[in-house]
Amino acid sequence: MDDIKEFLAHAVKLEEEAAHRFADLAETMRIYGNTDIAEFFGRMAHFSRLHLAEARKRCGFRDVPDLPAEELSFPEGESPEAASMAASHYIMTIEQALETALDSERAGLAWYAQIARDTTDPEVRMMAEEFADEEREHVAELERWVALRDGGTVAA
Repeated sequence: MDDIKEFLAHAVKLEEEAAHRFADLAETMRIYGNTDIAEFFGRMAHFSRLHLAEARKRCGFRDVPDLPAEELSFPEGESPEAASMAASHYIMTIEQALETALDSERAGLAWYAQIARDTTDPEVRMMAEEFADEEREHVAELERWVALRDGGTVAA
């Protein structure tokens, strides 16, 4: 991907999906009384909305298209952050919710990292690397929660 407008259109979609996914997971966990993890997913939704706002801000003066789903060039035809919420249901365990979120964040990280690696455009590379760093933070935070749930310790 060598066009900054195309990259930003994809980044906005990816971050929208992440914010929706975390909000859905927070609500599912809240409904079924898992308040600690609901609060955590609520914070992750907040961070995703901040990242979305940053992506939109980066659009700035550019005329960034709002691409329909069929014009997005994501692997497997959908945003890496668009984890299927079909798994989000009343019998979803905290572990399943964490794994769903972690899988999605890892996919988002991989997508940004691949764009950074493959692009010939220095501006796209710089933004993709910055966005990949944000995703790394999300992955690390989720991995800490998984370690806690597995009875491990978490480094600060």
